Amino acid sequence: MARVVVVSGGGTGIGLAVAGHFAGQGEQVVILGRRASVLAAAVEAIGRQHPKAPPVLPLAGDLSQPDRVEALCREIGERFPAVDVLVHAAGGNAVLQAPPGHYDDGLAGVARRWTDNFAGNVLSAVLLTEGLRDRLRAPGGRVVLIGSIAAYRGSGAGCYGAAKAALHPYGYDLAAALGPRGITVNIVAPGYIRDTGFFADRLSPERQAALIAETSTRRAGVPADIADAVAWLASPGAAHVTAQVIQVNGGAERGH
Repeated sequence: MARVVVVSGGGTGIGLAVAGHFAGQGEQVVILGRRASVLAAAVEAIGRQHPKAPPVLPLAGDLSQPDRVEALCREIGERFPAVDVLVHAAGGNAVLQAPPGHYDDGLAGVARRWTDNFAGNVLSAVLLTEGLRDRLRAPGGRVVLIGSIAAYRGSGAGCYGAAKAALHPYGYDLAAALGPRGITVNIVAPGYIRDTGFFADRLSPERQAALIAETSTRRAGVPADIADAVAWLASPGAAHVTAQVIQVNGGAERGH
């Protein structure tokens, strides 16, 4: 029987790769994101790549808004008896995503960029998890949070790395709470992953080369690297792996 896999941020980058991986395995995939048009394009792309896969279900909404998350969780609950795998790939660095000068208005801008990064990376994961908590398959459910190497090394502005670091204690506490029900909770921490909207064209060739030089594998990561790690954590073989941060960055976190 196909599992139900819910992927936040499933329209682009790592989330899209994760959704495509599970769809290719014949799982019933639900992708969440803010932009309906992006989700629709993702559904088409996954369908072309995996024509025999069950149709991917797109649900649009801002996951930092409690009312909208409650509505999404109700819809998921009405459609499916349980959620087997919950993957949180939504988020990103608000500073990089904002137009130039957006946060340059003194302390008000500082407060806003910290708040925006917390909402996009932490609150989005917490609200969706808590909303689906009682709908997770027990035993056998899996929760995977997508963190970042920045949680260990910083991100230049502080607010993004701090937001990703906040996922660690939440994941640990959630693993302890859900473990007795046979549900695991883990965090995957990517490093430099090319072919994603997060990095896009923002890095100079010199910066790309420097990031690759920090790895032991001497290559940039790709979204499939993260998708493969998530798939393993969601597999029966990882049933006794929980409350862990899995580094998927080619050794860059140790090499810096």
